[in-house]
Amino acid sequence: MAMSKDGRGRPSRLSIYRAVDDGIAELQGIGGLPGPAVASELWRDIWYEETHNSTAIEGNTLILKQVRMLLEEGRAVGDRELREYLEVKGYADAADWVYAQANDLDAEREEPYLLLSELREIHSRVVASVWDVAPPVNFLPGEGPGSFRLHDILPFTSGMTPAPFTDIHPRITDWLRVANAEPPPGVHLMEHIARIHAEFERIHPFRDGNGRTGRLAMNLILVRRGYAPAIIYKRDRPRYLRALERTDRGEFGPLAEITARAVKDSLDRFLLPALAGPHQMLPISALARKNLTTLALRRAAEKGRLQAQRRATGWYSTKIWVDQYARSRRSRGAR
Repeated sequence: MAMSKDGRGRPSRLSIYRAVDDGIAELQGIGGLPGPAVASELWRDIWYEETHNSTAIEGNTLILKQVRMLLEEGRAVGDRELREYLEVKGYADAADWVYAQANDLDAEREEPYLLLSELREIHSRVVASVWDVAPPVNFLPGEGPGSFRLHDILPFTSGMTPAPFTDIHPRITDWLRVANAEPPPGVHLMEHIARIHAEFERIHPFRDGNGRTGRLAMNLILVRRGYAPAIIYKRDRPRYLRALERTDRGEFGPLAEITARAVKDSLDRFLLPALAGPHQMLPISALARKNLTTLALRRAAEKGRLQAQRRATGWYSTKIWVDQYARSRRSRGAR
C-alpha cells in the first residue's frame, strides 16, 4: 500500500509518522546515530544547515555560503552587522555542543534526556557572544546568558502571552518532567516532541534567544533518543510560526507534522545515504541525487526500470540498484 496523501498531494501526517519510524528502524539497523568523531563530515553538514536556517528564522541575513566560510575559515564575508556574525558563531557553538551529545548511547536511557543545567548551557552558548556587544533593550542585572528573565513580556502579535517571570521556575520544572517522560499512550513521539517544543516557547523563559534555544533543546532530546535532528528550514518559517500559533489552541498536529518532515529530511539527506552500505534497502527519497529526483526514481520503480520493492511507506531500493539504473539511463541517452 502506498503512502496516503493530504489535500496538497503530499504524504499525510500519519504516513510521515510511519516513514519516520521506518527510517529510524533502518538507522538502528546500521548502527544508529554515529558519534561526532566517527562521522565528523556528516555532522558538520548538519551543523551548517541547522545554524544557517535556525538563525535565519530569527532574521539573520547571512546566506549558507557565508555561514560555511565563517565557521570553516573564520572569515566574516560580506557587509553585515557584527551582531549577525556573532549570532551565527554563537548558535554554531551551541549546535556543535548539542550534536556532540550524539555519542553511542544505550537504547534504554537511565539519564534524563535534558537537564536544567544543559538548557542553561545551550542558551548561554547561543547568546553570550552577541550580548557582550549588543545586549537586549532594557536588560536587567541577573538576566545574563543562561539566566531566566526577571520581568514580564508583552503578549505577542499572535495573542500568546509568555509566562509571568515569577512562574518561570515552577513551569520549567514541570516542562522538564514532561520533556524527560515517554509519550502518553496513543501519542506518537513526533507529537510529544511538538508539545514539548511549543510549551517551551510558550513559557519563553529567557530574555531573548528562546526560539534558537528551544529548537536546539528539541534536537538534543531527539539525538539522545537516537533520532535525526529536526532542521526547520527558513523557507518553512511561515508554516512553522502558524503551527506554533495553533498550539496555543491545543492543536499540535501541524507542528508535529513539520517536526516529523524535518526529521525525515535529515534522515534522507544526511544520515541514511552516508551510513548505509551499497546493498542496504533504503527509501528512494534517501537515494535521490542531483540528476535523479525522488519523483524520477519512483516513476522508474513503478515502470520496473529501477529494481525496487514497494512497502507500506513507499518504494525502497539500494545504492547498487540506483547506480545500475543511472548507468542504463546514460546508455539510453536519457537526460
